[in-house]
Amino acid sequence: MAEILEQSGASAKVRVEVPAEQVEKTTRELLNAYRRRLKVPGFRPGRAPDKVILARVGEEAFWDEVRERLIEASYPEAVRELGLAAIAARLVEGREAPPAGAPYAYTVEVELYPEVELPDWKSFELGVEKPEVTDAMVDEALEDLRRRYAEVQTVEREVQEGDHVVVEVDDGSRFPIELDRAEPHVREALLGKKAGDEFEIPVMSEEGEVVRQVPTRLIEVKEVRLPELDEEFAKTLEAENLDDLRAKVRQSLEAAAERDYLEARKQALLEKLAEALEVEIPSSMIRDEERAVLRDIEEDLQRQGIPLADYLKGLEREGKLEEFQADLRRQAEMRVRRGLALEKLSEDLGTQVTDEEWEAYLKSYAERYGLKVPEFKQAVGEEALENLKLRLLRDKALTEAATQLA
Repeated sequence: MAEILEQSGASAKVRVEVPAEQVEKTTRELLNAYRRRLKVPGFRPGRAPDKVILARVGEEAFWDEVRERLIEASYPEAVRELGLAAIAARLVEGREAPPAGAPYAYTVEVELYPEVELPDWKSFELGVEKPEVTDAMVDEALEDLRRRYAEVQTVEREVQEGDHVVVEVDDGSRFPIELDRAEPHVREALLGKKAGDEFEIPVMSEEGEVVRQVPTRLIEVKEVRLPELDEEFAKTLEAENLDDLRAKVRQSLEAAAERDYLEARKQALLEKLAEALEVEIPSSMIRDEERAVLRDIEEDLQRQGIPLADYLKGLEREGKLEEFQADLRRQAEMRVRRGLALEKLSEDLGTQVTDEEWEAYLKSYAERYGLKVPEFKQAVGEEALENLKLRLLRDKALTEAATQLA
């Protein structure tokens, strides 16, 4: 038997009563399990009396285990019976052993999956401007194409802007450097040098101070020779002529700009939905998300060779740990709000993922890892596949909503 004693927002207090016969059965099963396991001097295996078993196990520990078994068996059925979407529970009454022959009653405080109300999102002003593809952008894209098809040839002259070079440092390691992408102090050290020259390249701190000088030798100077932007170049890119190439480049830029515009609108809409969401979020959801955010941070630190514990100690020494923890909680809450907003949005819009969409999505993911779809499914497992499908569903809902606002 179960009843709701109190309910408010995302929490409820629930009383559950387990019948006396179930208490007796669970107690007897646990006693027999210990009786078979324990070797008690003076008694044949499985023959020790109940009092001896209780003395060996400890009455308090024994009844704690009985209580745990009763709760584990009865609580899920109780919340189903009461129609509660429970996500966490805390025992508040019922820690004592039940009297012999009596039912066992306990009370739990239950955290409920939150009820969500979306704001009037159709009235949102997203404040995202549609980008314009200009002639200058087309010209820059054409220059990028020239650079992509450029030839690099070794030359016997001093280093000039735009060159590629190969240098050797004092430990014998060799590195290629593209001057167009090099830091200003590196580029300055290289300009005017010739193959065979020995010099030093400074290593700079974040504050712009020279930390040390690295002895360096210039091994090779390479000149980047761009193809002419002419009809012949256009044909190598499967265009009929230069005008056709320019038109195709513009079309490609406009398609990319449209995708970026839609993505920017989707993100703006999601942030506004999350911020304006009317919901009482259970603390357990935020705690779980905090742990997820912290795992992400830990993985990022591991890639840098920094243990999380060391990072946190460093923050504590600098007096920044409390600020970090507050920011962690803000991030976690916003992630929960975004997830709830997307869930409610897809529900309100009635968004569905077709088999064709799901297969295409899976194929794109599998290709990222160089796998076929069946191999990818086997590698990631059912839970990951469900999460991917949920991500696709929510993204589709957000796209639909952002498009409606366009």
